[in-house]
Amino acid sequence: MSIVFSWPVAVNGAADTAADEAAKAFDSPSGTCVTWPHDAPRNMRRVPCGQAHTFEVASNVEIGGDYGANSPPPPDADWQQIVTDRCTSVGAQYLGGKLDPFGKYTVGALKPTAEQWRNGDRKLRCGLQRVSPSGKRLLSTTGAAAAQDQSNVHEPGTCFGLVKGQVGDPVDCGGVHAYEVVGVVDLSKAFDPKAYPSEAAQLEKLVDLCPPEANKYTGNADLRTHQLSLYPDTLKKESWDAGSHRVNCKVGARESNGQLRAVRGSVKAEPLPPAGGTDSGPGSATPSPKPGG
Repeated sequence: MSIVFSWPVAVNGAADTAADEAAKAFDSPSGTCVTWPHDAPRNMRRVPCGQAHTFEVASNVEIGGDYGANSPPPPDADWQQIVTDRCTSVGAQYLGGKLDPFGKYTVGALKPTAEQWRNGDRKLRCGLQRVSPSGKRLLSTTGAAAAQDQSNVHEPGTCFGLVKGQVGDPVDCGGVHAYEVVGVVDLSKAFDPKAYPSEAAQLEKLVDLCPPEANKYTGNADLRTHQLSLYPDTLKKESWDAGSHRVNCKVGARESNGQLRAVRGSVKAEPLPPAGGTDSGPGSATPSPKPGG
């Protein structure tokens, strides 16, 4: 999917440095990373790509050939298709020719504001971003996109909400959630990177690869005593061919009919006490997640 954004940035006569920076960030050249608070997009600013950021500019694309000087801007419903048509190949080229359609990055664009459009701006600022499972939020990424593995994995300790029986956006693990990420596995170490392994073959291998990750994360907790199970992700052929080889190992619970069941609390082991401190036994403390509603 693609998401289109625009901001009413005051380019002319900007009186303060924040507005001036936002204007410059909005018109950044290829390779620039920008970020903004989720609830304050006017505060867009440029940051080094090595820092957490929201959007990475791939290229500016002119659409003036389709929309002349007197043309009204496209309806909001049409913008997403325009971005998909005009920015997808740009994003793939920026990533070296391959864009994982199921991967971490999606194409997006910063479109001209109404005022910019009236002033003749017909540029789409095409770029790459990471969209949350709901499609309603952008997630921060770190590092230049072209140098990243596109695998759609999340760090251990990430929990995903449960919304009307579906996996939602990242939430605090202390509350109700569907899954908790307990590890990341690189399948290129188990299979030939040049030959796609079927999802069935991946699952068969992950039966052996995910438990050690879960044990390390939970302090060897017995998930069954908490009515929890391991659920590894798998990769499509398109992802494998694009160079994505990593998957998440997740912990969650399902009803007998396969429906996701809410879980409360994290399975992460508590850290060991300081040397000389009291402890009830060897190793990390056992987590105590509970089925939730």
